Amino acid sequence: MADKGIIIMGIESSCDDTSAAIIRDGEILSNVVASQKVHEEYGGVVPELASRAHQQNIIPVVDLAMKRAGINREEISAVAFTRGPGLLGSLLVGTSFAKGFSLASKIPLIEVNHLQGHVLALFIKENGVEFNPPKFPFLCLLVSGGNSQIILVRDYLDMEVIGQTIDDAAGEAFDKCAKVMGLPYPGGPHVDRLAKEGDPLRFEFSRPRIPGLDYSFSGLKTNFLYFLRDNLKENENFVEENLADLCASLQHTIIEILLSKLKRAARETGINEITVAGGVSANSGLRNALQENAKKHRWNLIIPKFEYTMDNAAMIAITGYYKYLNKEFTGQDAVPFARTQL
Repeated sequence: MADKGIIIMGIESSCDDTSAAIIRDGEILSNVVASQKVHEEYGGVVPELASRAHQQNIIPVVDLAMKRAGINREEISAVAFTRGPGLLGSLLVGTSFAKGFSLASKIPLIEVNHLQGHVLALFIKENGVEFNPPKFPFLCLLVSGGNSQIILVRDYLDMEVIGQTIDDAAGEAFDKCAKVMGLPYPGGPHVDRLAKEGDPLRFEFSRPRIPGLDYSFSGLKTNFLYFLRDNLKENENFVEENLADLCASLQHTIIEILLSKLKRAARETGINEITVAGGVSANSGLRNALQENAKKHRWNLIIPKFEYTMDNAAMIAITGYYKYLNKEFTGQDAVPFARTQL
C-alpha cells in the first residue's frame, strides 16, 4: 500500500462555530465550518445554545470534511482538538468527540491551544497556491473577540506573549460599541463596512496610557458609551445621523492603539517580520493600516487568507501536524480549559 503521508484531522469548537478539517503533510484537503445564526437575536453568544448546536453539528461536519478530502477514517494518522481557551460547554463537545474518535480509530490524540492555532494558520499550504510563510523569528499581532496579544514566535511550537490586553480585547470593543449604536451582532464587520463611508478624524476618543507592550480597551468602551449618552441628550437622532463617522472614528482609534504597541515591539526586538492573526485581522481598516506601516517601516508583512483568520479547524489541524512531528500527544484524561495561556 502506498504511503498516504501524515493525515491529521482537526476539530474546533471553542465558541459558536463547529469545524472539522483534514490536512496531509501540512497541505489543506478540506476545511468545513458550520456557523450558528441563533445567537444574532440575543446580541451575543449564548453558551448553552452554542454547546447544543455543536452536538447537532459535529458528526455531519466531520463526515463532510472526510468526504471533501477524499479520505476514510482508517487513513487518519491522529486527531487534534481545541482544548482551550473558549466556552467550556462548547469545548467539551469537541474534546469528547476527539477522544472517542481517537479511541475508536486507535490513533494518537493531540491537544491544541486555540491561540497557537491562530498563529500557525500562517503555515497552511494550499494545492496550487504559492506558499509564503513567515520566517522565524517573527512578531504576530493576534486580535480576536477574546484576545489582543503581541506574540514573539521563535519556532512552530516556541511562542512567547510579550504584550497583551489587561482587560477587554479589541474584538470586544468593536462588538460592544457596535451594540450601543444599535448594530447587529457580531458588530465588528458592520463597523468595518460603515467606516469606509465615514470620516475617521471626525470624533476623538480616549487612548489608554498603558506601560510596556500591554493593551487596554475598557476605557475606550466607557468613553464611547458616555460620548453617545451626552450627545443623545442634545439630539436623539445623533447616532443615526452620524453613524458612518462614529464607526470610522471608533475603528481608527482601535487600530491606532493596536499598531502603536506593535510598532514599539518591532523597534524593541529589531524584528521586521510581521504577521497578523485572529478574527479582527479580517478588518479591512486594520489590513490597510498594516500595509501602510509595512511600507513605511520596511516590514515583511504576511496576512493570512480571510477564511483562516476566523475560528476554523484548519488551524487546529496544522498545529496538530507540527505537534505530531514532535510526538506531542495527549492522554484520554485531557479536559478542556475555559482560560489558558499560550
